[in-house]
Amino acid sequence: MGDYDADTAFLGQTGPYFWTTFFLLNTVFVSTGFNGLYMVFVGAAPKHHCLVPDANLTEEWRRAVIPSTDVDGEEVQSQCSRYRLDVVRNLSAAGLIPGKDVDLSGLEQEGCVDGWTYSTEFYQSNIVTEWDLVCSNQWKVPFASSSLFVGYLIGSLISGQLSDRFGRKKIVFISLGAQCVAVLLQSFSHSWTMFCVLYLFVGASQVSVYISAFVLGTELLSQTMRVLFTTLGAFLFYCIGYMTLPWIAFGVRAWRTLLAVLSAMSVVYVPLWWFLPESPRWLVSQGRVAEAEAVVQEAARKNNVEAPPVIFKECELRAAPSGKKYTVVDVLRSRNMSCVTLMCLLLWMAINIGYFGLSLNTSNLSGDPFMNCFLSATTEVPAYVVSTWLLKKCPRRALLSLFLLIGGGVLLLIQLIPDTLQYVALALEMTGKFGFTMGFTIIYIYTAELYPTVLRNVGMGLCSSAGRVGSITAPYVIYLGTYNKVLPYVLMGSLTIAASVVNVFLPETLNKDLPETVEQMQECQGFCSRPTKKKCVENGGRSPSPLQRGSECDAQTSL
Repeated sequence: MGDYDADTAFLGQTGPYFWTTFFLLNTVFVSTGFNGLYMVFVGAAPKHHCLVPDANLTEEWRRAVIPSTDVDGEEVQSQCSRYRLDVVRNLSAAGLIPGKDVDLSGLEQEGCVDGWTYSTEFYQSNIVTEWDLVCSNQWKVPFASSSLFVGYLIGSLISGQLSDRFGRKKIVFISLGAQCVAVLLQSFSHSWTMFCVLYLFVGASQVSVYISAFVLGTELLSQTMRVLFTTLGAFLFYCIGYMTLPWIAFGVRAWRTLLAVLSAMSVVYVPLWWFLPESPRWLVSQGRVAEAEAVVQEAARKNNVEAPPVIFKECELRAAPSGKKYTVVDVLRSRNMSCVTLMCLLLWMAINIGYFGLSLNTSNLSGDPFMNCFLSATTEVPAYVVSTWLLKKCPRRALLSLFLLIGGGVLLLIQLIPDTLQYVALALEMTGKFGFTMGFTIIYIYTAELYPTVLRNVGMGLCSSAGRVGSITAPYVIYLGTYNKVLPYVLMGSLTIAASVVNVFLPETLNKDLPETVEQMQECQGFCSRPTKKKCVENGGRSPSPLQRGSECDAQTSL
């Protein structure tokens, strides 16, 4: 496809066209912040204990019918058992006093056969209180969370193929509509099973919105604006939605109404169809050069610059035949491509486990859940600001390894903090969230810069799928904390540090043009890079550069 950045350099790096596209496209990401983590509130388990139906019990026995249990050195009411009600009723009728006349430790216990009583301090209703997802059914909450991430996995695989075939813009708006409908239907769920099935569709449509809009912005914007878009843009606007979510949930305490409100907010994106263009990079890759030139000429008009009569040269048409279709197989075809892909898969998986693990753990922290969620979201803001500045000047590979080490190392340190220093543990957990957010920011732009245009959406979709495997696992990693509270942190920390080592072998992309063809991709470092002796001699003993490799292939094509 030639050098797209050079052919469109007359547009400049900024201007009204780029800024308008930047802000309009970024508003789409606000919806992903709303819909990605509402499970923090919808699936939170409020304080609860066995329901004690109206019975002839004295006030002393009514208070004593729920046994006490030790949790981390603190005596609390049992959530899953009570003393046998028929026995307690007889003891109460006999006028005996619990603890004085009767040794409670010798009484037989039973499960919550009459259901549970839930605190309404924070939630009027949610799926836990409506379907009793506690005690023996407690596993259904992480399963419901995982159904969202399974949807992410499916959406990542499908959206890449659809976006590369039908266009970035079409898939963005189709996915927005599907997300709106899925969330609305989910608010009418009459069972936990129906909720999970619809949550899968919510996840598939949401990640399709995110990936397609992310790639569309990466390809529409200039090199300078691209860095701003992929850091302060996409992620910060996602964070705006994330920070707004707890306040909406604070005002709407009933889960069905909350979902209906979140669904309705997607309607505001309909007018954007007439303001956002299709990706000219994608149009050129499909052989639709006339349409691509029309988009670029419109961009030139808005930026008040003059476009040349012919923007994309004839040699570019020969270099990018319109009939070529790329699939997931192509990202694993060559040794270099497969090495890049496999290492990216591991990185995405580790980062997603850590990021979503800490995000979903918000409801388990002590204090107000709405404020905890807001603080967790606010922690991401400095990460996006810092990453925007660092990504302009620092190598992607070194940055990613550094912040993965910070995130993983902090999680390993948390287990050493005594229970009496809860605020220190909370501060460390937020520091870990900062590290994972930085890693999340960097890996998106890093992956987009590694893959060529003809495979970018497929590559991003495949890597995002690996990330979804990690996010599917994250709820169960957190669930392990019910058995050992430090185990989730040890697992997440160890995996993250291992991923930081693997990252060293990826090629650097700082100040490099986006590769347009497979031949222009950079070689991996170390064991993945094996240049032939002939090419090393021709290049003065050095491996050929990506542009040299592209030139060689162009020469072969012309011959």
